[in-house]
Amino acid sequence: MKKIKRYWSRFWMRLAGLGWMGRLATRLATWGTPPYKGRVYLSRMNPQGYISPEAIVYHPQLQTYRGAFIGDRVTIFQSPQGGPVILEAGVHLYGETIIETGEGGMIQIGAETHIQPRCQLSAYKGSIKIGRRVEIAPNCLFYPYNHGIASDEPVRTQPLESRGDIIIEDDVWLGAGVTVLDNVHIGQGAVIGAGSIVTQDIPANAVAVGAPAKVVKRRDALDLDGREFVETHQNAKAKTT
Repeated sequence: MKKIKRYWSRFWMRLAGLGWMGRLATRLATWGTPPYKGRVYLSRMNPQGYISPEAIVYHPQLQTYRGAFIGDRVTIFQSPQGGPVILEAGVHLYGETIIETGEGGMIQIGAETHIQPRCQLSAYKGSIKIGRRVEIAPNCLFYPYNHGIASDEPVRTQPLESRGDIIIEDDVWLGAGVTVLDNVHIGQGAVIGAGSIVTQDIPANAVAVGAPAKVVKRRDALDLDGREFVETHQNAKAKTT
């Protein structure tokens, strides 16, 4: 029975795509499959990955590759003059995440990066570039722009302003509810604690928390402390035997 189900899914995933026929094929491919992350394996059956028939995609410059997974109720939208969205192999976008590009902005997400539910990436006036194997917890926000706040103009009509792009290097981990603002560069291997607001650069392997986020320790120092603890514990044990 499992072989029949897999053959069924593989047949229809070969025909999957963004047109109405492709959407129908994707829906047929999901018959008999588990929901949510249980459908990730389908993304490896098509050169453009898997796009849920319940996802909203209004973006002619969307580029996806084999292994990319766009889950239920994900929205990918392009405003006028918006740049491309590039999802490399193995990128996962889960439920109710919103990906949006507008004037002056593009979004690129590196291979095997996973974005959990209800995140928002909104690239206007600046771009969002995320590296490989980045783990992003639910409810994270990325805004490479801000609104003007001049007192002589209504807030609704204030222009958008940007100090620069958001760049997140490989192997970064962002906890739940992190906000990343414009002109921020997060170095490789950094960890950002839940609920933090990142307003300035974070160096590689740093652990940062708070609003605004500040570096409180380094991962490489934690590794060293761990080794020292193990060595001390082993030496103490040897003396008692």
